[in-house]
Amino acid sequence: MASSSISITSGVFLVIFVWLWSSCLYANGCYTSIISFGDSLADTGNLKHLASISNRVLPLFLPPYGENFLNQSTGRCSNGRLIIDFLAERLGLPLVPPFLQDKGNNNMVTFKQGVNYAVAGATALDRSVLEPRGIVNPMTNASLGVQLAWFKQSLPSICGNESNCRDFIGRSLILVGEIGGNDYNYPILWGKSVEEELIEMGAKTLVVPGNFPVGCSASYLTVCGSEKEEYDHVTGCLVRLNQFAEYHNKLLQTKLKQVQDLHSDVNIFYADYYNAAMEIYLFPYKYGFTNGALKACCGGEGRYNVDPSVECGDASATVCDEPDTYVSWDGIHLTEAAYKIISKNLFSTPQFNSLCSTLTSGVGSLGSI
Repeated sequence: MASSSISITSGVFLVIFVWLWSSCLYANGCYTSIISFGDSLADTGNLKHLASISNRVLPLFLPPYGENFLNQSTGRCSNGRLIIDFLAERLGLPLVPPFLQDKGNNNMVTFKQGVNYAVAGATALDRSVLEPRGIVNPMTNASLGVQLAWFKQSLPSICGNESNCRDFIGRSLILVGEIGGNDYNYPILWGKSVEEELIEMGAKTLVVPGNFPVGCSASYLTVCGSEKEEYDHVTGCLVRLNQFAEYHNKLLQTKLKQVQDLHSDVNIFYADYYNAAMEIYLFPYKYGFTNGALKACCGGEGRYNVDPSVECGDASATVCDEPDTYVSWDGIHLTEAAYKIISKNLFSTPQFNSLCSTLTSGVGSLGSI
């Protein structure tokens, strides 16, 4: 179990930001664009486009999703902005557009300032790994491997020749994930590494996040909760599931040290998503979440406002009046207000601000943010 999990964490359950030796034009002093991979935590519209091709209408494309975007769903799994949006704003960059969209508006020019390959529902593991084991993803087959293939195929159109593309990648912050959460809804299986591919393409700094505290998810609390389960007396979260996430994060950090030892010229940083989110679950009122941290804003009936038969976006779903006072949006994804706090906890810190300075040292290091 441990060996398999370590391999997975090194290969697919990570968030990666990549820089080469370069100066940049924006106020952040480091990056001219963001390139993103992942699942629903980062998707800014790719699944919506894929669904439109097959005339599928999913609840997450309907109001109240995206209501903070002039009452129009953008395909984001929240009522508003995601962590990637707040990160772009912090770096002085435009919101990152989805790769899959109408190609009639000269998008390749736009993509030079950012492009998002993340797809809601995506798994880190490929269909070829999952389906032989009887595991079918009903949402999409756009796994991390598929997204990486899209990236490679689109590079010549975005940046031209190999030399220009290496420069483009070097001036970009590359965000791979968070991804792997959907895999935890299925059996944990052997994964395929993407780290070496990114390093070969010029990655010099990797920022890799741990898992969120899934035991605090309203959906997991609804489906997995019972009188036999142990609940944290402070947060009300499921102890067993949070211990699982912490176990994953411990293995991840161990593997990151191994990768660092193999690549002494690469800067690797562990991003502590778990504790950035746990801060909210421990002190919800401190951050203005007066309706608590565990109940969903949008969904059905039940202790946590979650009913597996009623999805947010369904006509029968209920929606809270003040989303900014809730942490959970639909039981799985968080509200814009929660994502804003998590982003601030992670990316408005001296540790994150120091990442640019580490690039000019010429020596790799292992750290955390």
